Amino acid sequence: MRVEQIYTGCLAQGAYYIESNGEAVVIDPLREVQPYISKAEKDGAKIKYVLETHFHADFVSGHLDLAQKTGAIIVFGPTAKPGFDAHVAADGEVLKVGDVSIRVIHTPGHTMESACFLLTDKDGKDVGLFTGDTLFIGDVGRPDLAQKVVADLTQDKLAAHLYDSLHNKIIPLADDIIVYPAHGAGSACGKNMSKETTDTLGHQKATNYALQPMTKEEFVEKVLDGLMPPPGYFPANVLMNIKGYESIDKVLDKGLQALTPEAFEAAANETDALILDTRNAQTFAQGFIPNAINIGIDGSFAPWVGALIPDIRQAILLVANEGTAEEVVTRLARVGYDNAIGYLKGGMQAWAAAGKETDTIESVSADELADRLAQDPDLNILDVRKKSEHFSEHIIGSENIALDYINEHIAEVSKDKTYYVHCAGGYRSMIFNSILRARGYDNLIDVQGGFKAIKESGKFQVSDYVCPTTML
Repeated sequence: MRVEQIYTGCLAQGAYYIESNGEAVVIDPLREVQPYISKAEKDGAKIKYVLETHFHADFVSGHLDLAQKTGAIIVFGPTAKPGFDAHVAADGEVLKVGDVSIRVIHTPGHTMESACFLLTDKDGKDVGLFTGDTLFIGDVGRPDLAQKVVADLTQDKLAAHLYDSLHNKIIPLADDIIVYPAHGAGSACGKNMSKETTDTLGHQKATNYALQPMTKEEFVEKVLDGLMPPPGYFPANVLMNIKGYESIDKVLDKGLQALTPEAFEAAANETDALILDTRNAQTFAQGFIPNAINIGIDGSFAPWVGALIPDIRQAILLVANEGTAEEVVTRLARVGYDNAIGYLKGGMQAWAAAGKETDTIESVSADELADRLAQDPDLNILDVRKKSEHFSEHIIGSENIALDYINEHIAEVSKDKTYYVHCAGGYRSMIFNSILRARGYDNLIDVQGGFKAIKESGKFQVSDYVCPTTML
């Protein structure tokens, strides 16, 4: 028997491949399925099942393509109502895979169809629990997402279901079982997840706040406390996972059309396509297509796309570094943005060579900002980190608008003022600047290296106990 965790850092997501005696299962696969098929081919194994712990909100699963290409059976937990052929398992149902078995444990709470899968080895010993979004390392799944799809499923009701699932189905299991969750730190599916991606169930019973002895009422209060609003694309991803979606092969064919500068410009002018520039932030600042938005592929690309591009059906034209277009289209598809319609062949070098118009964003070092602030103490410094980051430590006198909520709060930035914009390391600030630049804000200056560089310079008054003007 072999168990492999396939962890994707940009989504903080764990998929799993289990192989035993020529048969395999894949749990919670990503949209691009060839890596799983290749693993099975290397092992001389047939993928028998695709197991889905629930209808995911933060990514589009690869269950349909994987089943179509391998003949595997898609399995969901009880109460699931998929819009395609799948096996809806009963609570306690056992699936045989080679010499091992997998028991379906219905664990409603994160969603009503949520299920965990208990792996038992050939000797009958329970060895692994694949918990999906029911139980994380250090946390449990947030119980407020399903209500976005089914209105009468309030977060309080779901949290109460989650309490019962944990106490009646999970906590009674053996301490030495390995917990394999669907997500780790950085995912928006929980609020307190560890950077560790596996642990023993016994250690989680001892350390996870949500597994400590408490009443159901206390649990509901603790689990709901401090939840931030989920990204706007979550409900759309849930519906894609429930109803089905276009094969990623077709998505790639459409998105990987190489467009000359002339064809790219024509497509931009003749459609409502958004120009998405995925290059490094500072490279983008030195020259980009007017009105392009910068979300760099070198950061948490897919979640930021989902948070900041409101319409999942938005047509997208891509500017990417040489050789990265397929990666970009794939990562867009992971979160349901299937309408990339082509990329700029030859990149910005070809665009400039064709004599096309470009734009720039001024970017200054932390030292340069300190010099300018010394000359004019009234400079407007705008911190686009999360409110909690800003509250924890910030430049005295800075304002705060979190990038996460820019679409709702853009009117709070004045077009008549000059702002020096920073985040933690320079990634988010350029996203912020590019979005506002495309909307007619011409007086934004980026701070290279963000708050990390600001602190390292030692030239700023930094507060960790006073919260100045906080716009969001």
